[in-house]
Amino acid sequence: MARDLISRYVWIVDTLTRYGRLSRTQLNELWLRSPLSEGKPLPERTFHYYRRAIERNFHIDIGCNALGEYFIEGRSSKRDRAFSNWLLDNYAVGTALQGSFEMEDRVCVEEVPSARQFLPDVLEAIRNNEKIRFTYAGFSRSRPEPGIMFHPYYLKLYKQRWYMVGLREQSDDIRTYALDRVREMNLTRENFDIPAENPAADIFENIIGISSSKAGVKTVRLRADRTQSKYFRALPLHHSQREEVHDQYSIFSLRVKLNYELVHEILSCGRSVEVLAPPELKAMVMTELEQTLALYRPDVTPDNETKK
Repeated sequence: MARDLISRYVWIVDTLTRYGRLSRTQLNELWLRSPLSEGKPLPERTFHYYRRAIERNFHIDIGCNALGEYFIEGRSSKRDRAFSNWLLDNYAVGTALQGSFEMEDRVCVEEVPSARQFLPDVLEAIRNNEKIRFTYAGFSRSRPEPGIMFHPYYLKLYKQRWYMVGLREQSDDIRTYALDRVREMNLTRENFDIPAENPAADIFENIIGISSSKAGVKTVRLRADRTQSKYFRALPLHHSQREEVHDQYSIFSLRVKLNYELVHEILSCGRSVEVLAPPELKAMVMTELEQTLALYRPDVTPDNETKK
């Protein structure tokens, strides 16, 4: 039942987003065409119940003008907009693909690590400020690490993988764990308090990816050719991204911390992107390139030492 309600909430938001402004009559006509309606109209009282639930759960306000037309009001923050847009996109894709299994040989999807098993538990723990205990099979360890006691503060989706961010009790520091590397998990029913000065609150504000850094924020300047510039406009590297347009190229400026993911995002663009600043980032990219080239030079070892 909860899943059906969520589907109905998202249908209302998606419909108002696509059509702009709709009267109750127009909205009801569209509702009757939806498989969610089961051929039954959407009662006035039920619609307003859904409307309040949407505002409470998704921070999306549905306004009504003097003509009795309903519409989506401006959302309060970038995070609210990003979350609701992500929710709508996933709903739209799922709805479009429903009943399309006969076309499975013509629809190609990417195999991605799954977080289905533990995502509901983590969401419940976050909602209730409840500690979790889990076993983690990190890539850097030969054996899974059991008994990690964790205060989950946030969830982040990056490169189609879910990560949870919070306080690890044993070391009393902020950690990030990929849900697909969790092997078992238990809700402890033991609550935790998020400190007033939460060090994890803005952990992703100035980084690309999930690798944080204690270093300061830098102004990164990237020169991209005309084709790559179009990709950066369509899918910005970071919310701070700004562009200076020139005839044959653009210069993109970001305010971020320098980390592993930033370097590899740049390297993935090949010769289409050049780092202009800061010098530390140029050095990081050059080091990665030199170490990669060393793998393909028979007379050089990966650590840049000449073979004997």
